[in-house]
This record gives sequence, structure tokens and C-alpha cells, in this order.
Amino acid sequence: MDADDDKENNDSETNNNNVDSNKPKGKRRLYVGSQALGFRRDHMEVVSPLKDGVVVDWDIVDSIWDHALKDCLLVDPKEHPMLLAEPSSNTQQQRERTAELMFEKYKVPALFLAKNAVLTSFASGRATSVVVDSGGGSTTVAPVHDGYVLQKAVSSSPIGGEFLTDCLMKSLESKGIVIKPRYSFKRKEIQPGVFQTVDVDFPHTTESYRLYSQRVIASDIKECVCRAPDTPYDESAYSNIPMTPYELPDGQTIEIGADRFKIPDILFNPPLAQTIPGMDNFAEISPSVRGLPQMVIESINRCDVDIRKELFGSILLAGGTASMQQLKERLEKDLLEESPQAARVKVLASGNATERRFSVWIGGSILASLGSFQQMWFSKSEYEEHGASYIQRKCP
Repeated sequence: MDADDDKENNDSETNNNNVDSNKPKGKRRLYVGSQALGFRRDHMEVVSPLKDGVVVDWDIVDSIWDHALKDCLLVDPKEHPMLLAEPSSNTQQQRERTAELMFEKYKVPALFLAKNAVLTSFASGRATSVVVDSGGGSTTVAPVHDGYVLQKAVSSSPIGGEFLTDCLMKSLESKGIVIKPRYSFKRKEIQPGVFQTVDVDFPHTTESYRLYSQRVIASDIKECVCRAPDTPYDESAYSNIPMTPYELPDGQTIEIGADRFKIPDILFNPPLAQTIPGMDNFAEISPSVRGLPQMVIESINRCDVDIRKELFGSILLAGGTASMQQLKERLEKDLLEESPQAARVKVLASGNATERRFSVWIGGSILASLGSFQQMWFSKSEYEEHGASYIQRKCP
């Protein structure tokens, strides 16, 4: 969160909506922490340190790490080696900056950077697999062989959970359904069991905070009612399906029909997003965006022929968006249809949605517990002797 210096200091979460703050670094105060995320402040912007998966604001990242270490974990980083997860597409410059911060500011005794895909693979007990990581900001397909990411075969798409949430919001708006942010109204009980909704006006609320508050509700709608269709979405086939009710925080009950299936199918058929009113800007990048099955097959085909069979039989789903209902079954069905006949396709996913969402953390705990891993740390003495660029050799 970003607020003026004269605002009350109160914890709230730095969220990953892609809204940049134009305020000079010295004239803003960052509030980090999930406890007071719902607390609205005047002139407060919701900002993100990431853009297309790459850190663009290290001040915010620094504040998040401060909060995580001091307020959540309650540890002194000087006393603990640090294992950090990173995206498969992380650049050398980003890795070196991470090492500099960890050794110079936090004074950690040792550091290791592990790829998200490798940790997810370890969490499932495999050293070789294709990891399909569909998170909030993007979807990445990364083949892992013997514990190493095959960089030449990594592919990514900007379609993730946040994009699907935006599509759902635009579709609802086109049908005249307005999602009221929680801070914009009060519900009063006028008699037992009967509530009246009263609008509250906060003229100094920023657009980014209003959008964030609406996205929280739209995201819950998506998680509660959406599911991947068994076959490619067809407007006429789904026009008469039964409606599913959802009660908004202001007490209004809305009915959701075909959108329950249309929104998830965008993962498989990205051009479908262009049919939603208000998503016209997606047309610029749509030609280069592929659906999930195509991404997986293209990624495997870039790998050596000798390991393709093993990769087709070990496709792992991870990330919050991967927890969507019927996503695993639909992906496996499409891959069986589009992959070579000789391939034995197997899509694997934990039955526990929490494990899918936090597979990277589970894999990190497994990796750090291995006796052989203790020799792989990038130590502070090595950093002082060789510099930050040595991270490329210690953490390939």
C-alpha cells in the first residue's frame, strides 16, 4: 500500500495488482501486512513490486521482506541461511540484486535461490516433470529434468487468476451487475433478520483501491462458482444452462450462468477473452498467447527426444488458479487429443487445494532438509570474495 506521509501508520498488505505509484520514493509510506488490508485510507494506492513476473520496485520488495522476517517469522536473518524461491524466467540482474540485498542489508550467513518449478517437482516426489504453474499474474510451463529447469523449453502466458478475475468483472458489468466494494456501504438491521444497505461516500478513495476491493469480491465469485468446461466453450450450448446464485456482501443476490464456464475456458482458448466487453486491449497480445495444452506440448517438444515420454507422463499442476474445479481433467483430456499417439499423458495434481497453492513452499522445506543440500549454499564469505555474480555458479 502507498499512502501520504501524514496518514496514520497502520499495517496493510502490499498487493500484487499492477498499479504503479508515481510518487517520489521519499514522499510515500508503505504499509505491509495482511491484517489491515480492508482498512481504507484517503489517497492510498494499491501498488505492486512486480510487472510481468519481474521486480520493478525493490523498495516494496524490501518492505515485504522486512515484514515477513520481523513481523511474521519473528527471526533475526543474521542467524539463518535463506532459501528463496524465484520464477524460472528470473534474470541474472534480478538474482544479483537479490544476493546484494540479502548479504548487505540482512547480513544472512548463506543464501540459495531455487526455481519455483524445481521446488514444485520436489514437493510431488519427482526430479523430472513438467510443471504447469498457474498463479495470479501469469501461467508458466517449465520442464524439470533431474532437478534442473530446462530454460530453453520454458514458456509463459499473461493469463492467470487476476486476468480471469478481470474478465469476470467486465462480463458482470456488461450485464448491469455492479460489485460494491465493502467500504462503500453499511448494512443496518432495521428489524430482526431484515437489513438495510446504506451507501457511504469516501471521495478521496483512489481508483486503484476501489478496483482492488472489487477484485477481492470478484475473485471469490470465481472461486465459488466457476469450473472448467468438459469441452471447448460454445455460446449456444451454454446459453440455457441453470443459473447459480451468489450473494454479494451488500446483500444483493446475483445469478451467474454461462460465465461459470466461459471464464475458465479462456485458459484453454485465450481469444475467447476478446468476446467480453471491455477486454479489447487484450487483442494486441492475443495472437502470441497460447492455450494451456499448446503451451505444454510446445514446451515438451523443445526438450530432448529421450525424455519426452517421461515428461508427458509427469505433468504437475500447481498454483492457486490450478485449483479451479475440473481443470486437471480438462487439461488431461485436451492433451490426450493433441499429443502424439505414442505418448502416455498423465496430469497430476494434489487433491488438496492448499497443497497446490503452496507447492513451492512444501518443496522448499523438502530441499532444505536434504543432507546433500547443505554443501550447495552460497556463503557470505564466497559473496565477499567473488561478488554477487557468483550466484550464477552456486545457484544455476
